[in-house]
Amino acid sequence: MPRNLVERIKERFFAILTSRLTVMVLITFVLGGILIYRLFDLQIVRGEQFLNDFILQSKKTREVAAARGNIYDRYGEVLAYNELAYSVKIEDVYEAGKNKNRLLNENIYKLIKLIEKNGDDVITDFGIMLDDDGNFVFSMSSDTKRLRFLADVYGESYVKDLKLEQQTATPDEVMQELGERYDIGELADPEDSKSEFVAGKGYTKEEFLKMVTIRYAMSLTSYQKYIGTTVATDISEETRAVIMENLSDLAGVSIEEDTVRRYVDSIYFSQIIGYTGKISSDELEALNQQDLEAGGDGNRYSINDVVGIAGIEAYMESELQGIKGIETVYVNNTGKVISIDEDESWEPIAGNDVYLTIDKDLQIATYNILEQKIAGVLLEKLRNAKEYTGTSNSSKELYIPIYDVYFALFDNSVIDLKHMASGEAGEYESAVYSEYLAYRETVYAKLLEELTEKETPYNKLDKEYQVYQSNIVQYLLERGVLDSDLIDTTDATYLAWREEETISLSEYLHYCISMGWVDVTKLDLSSQYADSEEIYEKILDSIFLILDNTNEFQKKLFKYMLKRDIINGKDVCFILCEQGNVEIDEQDITQLYDGKLSAYNFMVNRIRNLDITPAQLALDPCSGSVVITDVNTGDVLALVSYPSYDNNLMANSVDAAYFAQLQSDKSTPLLNYATQYKSAPGSTYKMVSATAALMEGLVTTRTTVSCFGSFDEVTPPPKCWIYPGGHGSMNVISAIRNSCNVYFYQVGYDLSIVDGKYDAQTGLETLAYYADLYGLSEKSGVEITESAPTVSDEYPIQSAIGQGTNNFTTVGLARYVTTVANSGTCYNLTLIDKVTDPDGRVLQEFSPDIRNTIEMPQEYWDAIHTGMRGVVENMTYYQNFGVEVAGKTGTAQESTTRANHALFVGYAPYDDPEIAIATRIAFGYSSSFAAQTSRDVIKYYYNLADEEEIVTGEADNVDGATYGD
Repeated sequence: MPRNLVERIKERFFAILTSRLTVMVLITFVLGGILIYRLFDLQIVRGEQFLNDFILQSKKTREVAAARGNIYDRYGEVLAYNELAYSVKIEDVYEAGKNKNRLLNENIYKLIKLIEKNGDDVITDFGIMLDDDGNFVFSMSSDTKRLRFLADVYGESYVKDLKLEQQTATPDEVMQELGERYDIGELADPEDSKSEFVAGKGYTKEEFLKMVTIRYAMSLTSYQKYIGTTVATDISEETRAVIMENLSDLAGVSIEEDTVRRYVDSIYFSQIIGYTGKISSDELEALNQQDLEAGGDGNRYSINDVVGIAGIEAYMESELQGIKGIETVYVNNTGKVISIDEDESWEPIAGNDVYLTIDKDLQIATYNILEQKIAGVLLEKLRNAKEYTGTSNSSKELYIPIYDVYFALFDNSVIDLKHMASGEAGEYESAVYSEYLAYRETVYAKLLEELTEKETPYNKLDKEYQVYQSNIVQYLLERGVLDSDLIDTTDATYLAWREEETISLSEYLHYCISMGWVDVTKLDLSSQYADSEEIYEKILDSIFLILDNTNEFQKKLFKYMLKRDIINGKDVCFILCEQGNVEIDEQDITQLYDGKLSAYNFMVNRIRNLDITPAQLALDPCSGSVVITDVNTGDVLALVSYPSYDNNLMANSVDAAYFAQLQSDKSTPLLNYATQYKSAPGSTYKMVSATAALMEGLVTTRTTVSCFGSFDEVTPPPKCWIYPGGHGSMNVISAIRNSCNVYFYQVGYDLSIVDGKYDAQTGLETLAYYADLYGLSEKSGVEITESAPTVSDEYPIQSAIGQGTNNFTTVGLARYVTTVANSGTCYNLTLIDKVTDPDGRVLQEFSPDIRNTIEMPQEYWDAIHTGMRGVVENMTYYQNFGVEVAGKTGTAQESTTRANHALFVGYAPYDDPEIAIATRIAFGYSSSFAAQTSRDVIKYYYNLADEEEIVTGEADNVDGATYGD
């Protein structure tokens, strides 16, 4: 091929190749450029976002709560523990400005409605709550706590800095102050919808209280950024879901993992364990001070913390409370967490566990036995009568008319009056409610007639209207319309009303106006210069407004409707059936409607089956206590107070409705009857007097005193319980065995003789000295709230039989009989066994201190023990018992119009004591009932019968026989 042709082909091929390569290069370049541009653009966007996040992000340090330690019984049975839950929190993220309050309030209101939509509740643990009448009241019982709350509300560090008008501020005034502060609303006219607060949304009182509670809680942490306020705890999955769906519309709201405190078999242990709750300002200061004194930095606690409020939860707070962790995070401007700084975060340390000396099973069984026995006493004393017609107030003669039971169902809110008035009321509910409305109008008309026309002197009124008028004066005093500070209680007209009862209520109120005893600022007067008649008219308006809004008064109407046969027992029984608040056997319901079962027997069955408990009736008796100790260690094995409450509804955040119910419950379940309730010990005190007589050399074990039924050394002569009979010749053993009052009157008298003359103070001081040896002059040592004892300072003769002014708690009597049982070792009792870390390592073991020992000849101890054994041997219900028991009964009078208190102290086994027991049934008629309660507890402890035979779940048949006092 010619050279030139080859060259041409090469040149052409190269040209083609070059042109395609150029295109390819160009295409590659273009595509690469586009790709590089896109990547560069994306990095710019990301860089801008990163820059924005970097510029707007904030460092947030938040506390991580530590798990609270558990509480166990002596055998490791759990009593209190923690459970994972979700809480709703809110932060104030609104900028300052004129619309801030409005926007924040709308946000909170929306959140409340979402929480309540699925049945959850917002926290209402505030210093004010709504009572049964729908009125705002302070939730704390002591003036100290009320004043501390007011100081916090008004921004004062110390109570002493409060102005007088702030110290005396009413709940309504505080709520109005806070409503205005947070721009929520104002208090409406008292006659408008029962004083409901109104605002732009027309808040009800309940809504207003919730709003104020949340706003106030938020204000306590307003100086701390990123600290959320807990609005609700332990929410349901449904509530969690609905809030998560609406988070974009709920500024500052978050849902966080949390723990809630749970209590096992709560009603049996609440009086011992107590409960947790949000820390108060006083508690915050005190606990941080304790932390500082213990070597901490004094900042262990903050205002949002949950701490022990009562019982062991409070006493062992420093052990149960763990050490909070810290989580340091970075968040963007919407609050979203961008990153966690692990170097500046640390995990919380769980609290320690506490083991009690309490035996869980024994505690539960004892509570149930006590309830069964009290119900048995009610049945023993119940009669099918309208009212008591006895001729004396002796416990032997007193009985309970069935009509008292019918009224008690209204009086202690077993029957729901609101339901009776609702559209869901049953046939009998509606009929009885109509009768009530008509009767109320009759009562109001007659009261108005008495206040404006008839003006009958108080002592000429029938009993019903005396009660109503006394209530009216009481209500006017409580509300400050009548100013108790201004009333002259020595004034003749005042005495004519109060003591002589010879003038009418109208005359008394007119006199109060003339004397300036009326606080006219409490009345809606047209002018500050109103005349006396205008003032009186406004008082009348106030009276009927108060009566309308006071449940206590409205319930009294049912009492007199029953007495006047406007309604009857069957009506009450039918209402119970319709409302369904009480579990009732279907057969009983059928027989009641068919007329085959009387109202009386229907109610007897309810009490026998414990469908209606003694606590619900709140008649005498409705309360009691039992304390059991190990006599050789001073450990408390059981400490029972009846009735009790569910501390699950008090922990974490107080259930306001439940707390209001407890506050109004006439059986006072919040009172610890084992450690706070005091009464005279009665004849259980006689071992103290026997010790004094023997040790002071007044008697030997063989010295006798003759009892002819009364003690004639003083006038009037005090009687023995056996009067008009007598015990005859008594030595110290038989005097204890037969509980001879005359023997111990003689002891009190002889202890008071100095140089042949009677000196009461000497006798009292000597008795007090020996009472102190048994620990009766001081608190018992248990680690929960306990009332201080009162050793008698009057009447040594009566004091020697446990009367005078002697007043002791059941736990104090338990320490006393423990000392008797072990022959002289007086312990400071304890409820705490040990503390361990979360892994079970023992950190601290507790054992009761020996307070003192009583050095007394064994012969004297033997005499006392023999006498106590004789007491129990006299009782038929302790015969063939299976274990020998020694004890002493006591019957103590507190009121001439109510039954006596029933007491028993004892120990077992008699020859080698292991346990001691003290039992009190308040207003329990006879000490025999307390002795029988103790018998069944001891029977349970020593397995002398099957548990099902002892703890039956029904009222016990009680032996009404008495064996001394």
